[in-house]
Amino acid sequence: MTDYFEVHERDGAARLGELRLDSPLATPALADDVVRDAGSLWNAERDVPEGDESALTILPHRAYPAGTREEVVDAFAPDYPDSAAAVDGPTAAVITSDAPDSGGAADPPVDAYVLSNAQGVVGHASAFAEAVIDVREAVPADTALYLSGVATPLNVATLAYAGVDLVDAKRARVKGSQGKYLTDEGERFLEDLDELPCSCPACQVPREEFDRAVCEEHNVNALEAELRRVRRRIREGRLRDYVEGQARHEQWLTAAFRELDQQYGYIEERAPVARNNELAAATSDTIRRPEIQRFAQRVSERYVNRFRNPLVLVPCSAKKPYSESQSHGQFHDAIQFRGHLASMTSPIGVVPQELELTYPAQHYDTVVTGRWSEDEKQFVAEVLRRYLERNEYPRVIAHVPEDGYRDICERVAEQVDVPFEYTVEDHPTTTESIGNLMSTLDGELKYTKREREHNTVRAIADYMLGDGAGDDLFEELNTRSRYPKLQVRDDDEELLATMVPTYGALAFTLAGARQWVDSDAPTKTVEIDAFVPQGSVLAPGVVDADDDIRVGDEVVVEGPKAFAVGRAEMHGAEMRSSTRGIAVDVRHSEEL
Repeated sequence: MTDYFEVHERDGAARLGELRLDSPLATPALADDVVRDAGSLWNAERDVPEGDESALTILPHRAYPAGTREEVVDAFAPDYPDSAAAVDGPTAAVITSDAPDSGGAADPPVDAYVLSNAQGVVGHASAFAEAVIDVREAVPADTALYLSGVATPLNVATLAYAGVDLVDAKRARVKGSQGKYLTDEGERFLEDLDELPCSCPACQVPREEFDRAVCEEHNVNALEAELRRVRRRIREGRLRDYVEGQARHEQWLTAAFRELDQQYGYIEERAPVARNNELAAATSDTIRRPEIQRFAQRVSERYVNRFRNPLVLVPCSAKKPYSESQSHGQFHDAIQFRGHLASMTSPIGVVPQELELTYPAQHYDTVVTGRWSEDEKQFVAEVLRRYLERNEYPRVIAHVPEDGYRDICERVAEQVDVPFEYTVEDHPTTTESIGNLMSTLDGELKYTKREREHNTVRAIADYMLGDGAGDDLFEELNTRSRYPKLQVRDDDEELLATMVPTYGALAFTLAGARQWVDSDAPTKTVEIDAFVPQGSVLAPGVVDADDDIRVGDEVVVEGPKAFAVGRAEMHGAEMRSSTRGIAVDVRHSEEL
């Protein structure tokens, strides 16, 4: 249980937190001035210090180099007396990533963990990713992770992206003493600098007076400035965008976040299902982002086509949502509800019209060059193939241009048992192309506005809750109001849910939540203690939570005294292990 560290905001594995000292420290942050080390047990016996609330006290410890076997760590684990649990103020335990559960880390409970083998893994992509993930999954979710002696202005954004909360300026100072000038792009020897590129206070001296002592000061300033940028990026939900570009300055950092992408379970569990900000699709690595992979996976495995019309594939548009763009307006006028529209796009894949508002379909912006990379083609082709193998269509009308789109369709056409027709001459919006699209749909029956609205509600439920959820939850439904602010009501006109156009999601009422629980649709449940939540459920009140809950998910809250519905502010495992913070933002609740 932690009393002195709390996470306030999350951006994937990165967190904005607070180390609650006499003067609170916002994390990710430098810990140099707030750490008090009780010392190593290798060279002397150490008494457990009294501690104080102005510093983070590192308990007596034994550190191990990278590669130390677990049985060795267990053999020399500190035997903390009962008095360690009564240390005043925040405490930290030293652990190794090779045996994160060993070394006395869990007894007594602490507020932070110091990774003893950090210097052995930082700089090696796979070892770094494995070390941070092993530790993060072994220690309580609401404790801070401290990596000492490794941070620079160049790597600290990637450290935070992986889940590191505290660092220090030791490496930056050493680099300065060696005459190495650090920036967020790398390091330079002082002798190679004709002028100083920084405007920090240390750099406001003539070049000839800028010696190694002043270089140390600059390096610390640069590290602090980078941490401020990192905290701002986390607050905006855009740290990944920043890391994708900034990590290009050093190969191991690029490799590190790619290694983290390969650890999909760790990253996806911590990635919210929706964000307020735009997702910048600026590099080929964007395809591997958890939000992108999750959308493609859910469309491929959960979406069910409920229309009987042909599938009409069209290119995406720069304007989001697609239906508000000029080109898609022309497509709609030509189709006239005689075909089921789906957009092809990189980096997302395939977006059925019912999910055009669902994050991240209307929240991304990509680089438009008119040329597709092979990675993009392979990814979108795979999504389209899986989509067509899951859903039945009488035919596919590919109203797409030559560049990239046509190649993808032709690849998929060879792999699926459904005929493809191509209608574009030169460009999708030319008069001839639009005429081809209209004539190809001659004789097709139109679907109704109500049918589209009902299919949209069910498709969103499938996407949010699981395969088949839309039909299980809304066997009978009535829609009111206008798209995209649809209201979902039952036959007695009781409101069950409303569509949230910002994220393309459903927000349930209490009646809708009860129908959800009573249906066969997969539920996402948070079990709480005997109280009635007012506004929010705090983590200490959570008894249990489903593993598949993600930040931003719609959840049902149940307890001996209350029934409620709201939106998750933590993922399920974090709810279970945290002792601080908001677990669920409650929308409606009632006392039983």
